[in-house]
Amino acid sequence: MSEKTSFSAENSHFPTPSHGRGHKFKSCIVHLETILSILNKTTDFLQKHGVPNAKLDSQLLLAHGLGLKRMDLFLNFDRPLSEQELAKLRPMVARRAKREPLQHIIGSVSFRGHEIKCDKRALVPRHETELILDMLMEKGKLENILDIGTGTGAIAIAAALELNAKVLATDVSKEALELAKENVALHGLENKISLVHSDLLSDVPSDVKFDALLANLPYIPLSDAANLQPEVLNGDPHLALFGGADGLELIRKLLNTCANYLKPNAPVILEIANGQEKILQSENFIDLKFTEIRKDYNEQVRFAVFNYA
Repeated sequence: MSEKTSFSAENSHFPTPSHGRGHKFKSCIVHLETILSILNKTTDFLQKHGVPNAKLDSQLLLAHGLGLKRMDLFLNFDRPLSEQELAKLRPMVARRAKREPLQHIIGSVSFRGHEIKCDKRALVPRHETELILDMLMEKGKLENILDIGTGTGAIAIAAALELNAKVLATDVSKEALELAKENVALHGLENKISLVHSDLLSDVPSDVKFDALLANLPYIPLSDAANLQPEVLNGDPHLALFGGADGLELIRKLLNTCANYLKPNAPVILEIANGQEKILQSENFIDLKFTEIRKDYNEQVRFAVFNYA
């Protein structure tokens, strides 16, 4: 079914305009769609296509398409929608029904309250990743931070804004770095964040020592690909998802090469998958000591922390 017809009055009850002869009387009976009616129809449509959190996604899509805040929708349930507004919403909802990431359709995501531009060039920042900033704040004053695998630049931007730190952010993907550059400029942080094209530490200056190292590297095992949601498997770059047979290939490489870039007792904070902490605890890495794990909002292990010994 084509995109043009996949979100139509016939199969989704989403209103489309009446045209042609023989409908003169019918066109005089105007049924005005409201924000509430379209929210309900959009939610039903997305649910039929297996979209997770269909109700919330419907609210966010309508708010974006109508130029409103999400809360404004609830205050304007009875507001009629014009055909121009409906025409703008239809393709957005059709894209979401095809499981395109919501953040790509809207064009951005909020990361700790900071707007981060999103598209297919980099992994969509996850809500759980925000906790890494809380962990950094516990470490006291951090003047310079190394962010490996920056993607959109979300972590680097939050660190520069909230910790007033200088950040050197790297990524192996030139496309991701272009997106990060756009986000750094969006927040006016060109004097706080330096972006470097680098395969892990290969092009990071060796004469600089950092107060902390952060890394949100690919950690999904290749065997788990079939279990991923379409939004992740088809929306995020595979370069940013898969970390080899057990998901830890790049993380091990980083842990065995990063000590020379750290100040004494500097933390190395890694985002990992639940269960991978047991593997990392059982292995030895050059001049690093495993110190703690942290769980996310769902009580799943999300971070492993090492310190330069």
